[in-house]
Amino acid sequence: MTMHASIQEHLKTPGLPARPIRSLNRGLALLAAMNRLERATINTLAESVRLPRTTTYRILETLRLAGYLDRNAQDSSYQLTVRVRGLAQGFDDKAMVAHVAKPHLASLCTAIVWPVAISTPAGPCMMIRETTDYESPLALEHFGAGIRMPILTSAAGRTYLAYCTEPQREELLKLLACSSRPEDRLGNNRQEVQQILTETRTQGFGMARRARRVSEETSLAIPVRVKEQVMATLSVRYAATAVPLSTAVEQFLPKMRLAVEKIESELNLV
Repeated sequence: MTMHASIQEHLKTPGLPARPIRSLNRGLALLAAMNRLERATINTLAESVRLPRTTTYRILETLRLAGYLDRNAQDSSYQLTVRVRGLAQGFDDKAMVAHVAKPHLASLCTAIVWPVAISTPAGPCMMIRETTDYESPLALEHFGAGIRMPILTSAAGRTYLAYCTEPQREELLKLLACSSRPEDRLGNNRQEVQQILTETRTQGFGMARRARRVSEETSLAIPVRVKEQVMATLSVRYAATAVPLSTAVEQFLPKMRLAVEKIESELNLV
């Protein structure tokens, strides 16, 4: 499916505008084609996006005047300018992880029903990047993307800390030891922290429990690696009274690991 057709299909979704801005659609298609070809003539680009030559020329000149393209005076070919990089400045590696993981989280949530999430480090915390809280009928609470969790008392944080590089771990532990936040108090007890991290690596997953009014909630998390470095963690939250730990380990973890394999496979191709 071409980019043009993909956007057209997407805009048929209920709740979204029924009529796309065709000229913007075509401009994006041409930028995508330029990204693939690096340098190309009007004829090549017109053929690539299946537009008339005159239409292609008008769009290319609009993009050139806006500063996103340059035209070679010798052969009239076009190429992208450095300004295009600005379009992706807000889309870093962590955002890429969330983007790639999103459909896999949806499939995983369907398989295990309890809410699952992908989280990445954000300073002395872990940040939820994508979650299925609002899709899961069993979510005890609803956490959205952008919520921060303490590293030392969350399954996601413990998992990241256990599997990140030694320099990253030391930097975080020093930061947490200096923190005045109650949730970081454990950072002053290096021996207990090391015990938790050793246990996490031994069992192959991080675990944390949180008391709630109705029931205790348990979280399990596993690392997501990109080019052999831990970039994020995948976690599941469930009611401890409803699912024994042994059952969660037996039934949830294999499905979580399969989802992580798929996410890692796609990320390592980027």
